[in-house]
Amino acid sequence: MLAGAKRCLYERGYSRTTARDIVEASGTNLGSIGYHFGSKEALLNAAMMEAVGEWGEELEPILLTDADTDADPIERFESVWTRVVESFEAHRPALVASFEAFTQAEHSPELREELAARHEEARLWLAELFPKIGSTVDEGSARAVGSFYLALLNGLMVQWLLDPVRAPSGRDVSEALRTIVASVRSAEQQVPPQSA
Repeated sequence: MLAGAKRCLYERGYSRTTARDIVEASGTNLGSIGYHFGSKEALLNAAMMEAVGEWGEELEPILLTDADTDADPIERFESVWTRVVESFEAHRPALVASFEAFTQAEHSPELREELAARHEEARLWLAELFPKIGSTVDEGSARAVGSFYLALLNGLMVQWLLDPVRAPSGRDVSEALRTIVASVRSAEQQVPPQSA
């Protein structure tokens, strides 16, 4: 039943999926939705969380593939984000489902709580994962770094879902990072020393 609901999410979306669609996709009956999940919404929420979890499981090897530890850190950053953006096409239904989950969370406290917990796990996971490809962070800043990577990931997904042709590439993101770092360094050099 969960697989059928997930298929409906991918093909029809959350708001357009009916209980009858799920029954048809899963080969079950209407009563089984209520018996096993309590409601169609609870089943769709469970299917969304499974889809989001699968995307996370597939993301780790994408982030770690061919990490060149001898490359410049920004080149490694570009390589990773290039692979992430390239993976979006194959995972479009899961990406759409994850963003649809965000809008549904506004009306479902249980879904909102589950998504918030998953995002907290993702922050810590990304902070732990990225040091393996060249970043170094102390324990105190790990959550902030993970939050930055999660914001970057979600932001790239939104831009790509709306307009894949003009969405930023890994190169665009790395060039932006170079520009920001250079600007910050320049600003730091221009600040006069504070008098005691």
